[in-house]
Amino acid sequence: MAELEGGGLGAELLILDVTDDRTIAAAAGHVAETHGRLDILINNAAIVGDGLPASRVSREAMLRTFDTNAAGVIAVTNAFLPLLRASQRPRILNVSSELGSTRLVNDPEWQYTSVAAAAYQASKSALDMLTVLYAKELASEQIPVLSVSPGYRATGLSGQPTPGAGDPAEGAAAIVAVALATESPTGQFIDDAGEVVDW
Repeated sequence: MAELEGGGLGAELLILDVTDDRTIAAAAGHVAETHGRLDILINNAAIVGDGLPASRVSREAMLRTFDTNAAGVIAVTNAFLPLLRASQRPRILNVSSELGSTRLVNDPEWQYTSVAAAAYQASKSALDMLTVLYAKELASEQIPVLSVSPGYRATGLSGQPTPGAGDPAEGAAAIVAVALATESPTGQFIDDAGEVVDW
């Protein structure tokens, strides 16, 4: 936080819990009172669940993971939509993962085809569907909505070592590049190389 402020970015720390509607409403209210608009919403909160395959995942793990990774995105997006509508150039980015792609997971040649974290992967599939639904609904208002992937990064999301994972800062930079791009498609999945992926 201090580094951002030192860089002249005027960063402001605002804490909310995507599973707690009260904190979401309070955050949206603060932004409304302080700034009156929101230009870019990046939905980045996610949990991995219990990391188990579909045959072993529990109902509790599925519900908890979907609450954060999908329902939380709906709650936050809907709370901030009035502020996005007040922007001259609004956009919504949902941080997703190629692990939610049914096409890629079904591809025997894909390098991560053996991954089977059912709660996480299914929630990211749901998130990508929400991206498409919001994109279609908000197209007439010219609010682009995208799924973006940071790539395989050592973020500590799973709580396990991540051999071969890249620098999280590079994944974040890729997402920021999409957020700040002059033109944005809508209803698409953008990978960490900035390419549109058929997912």
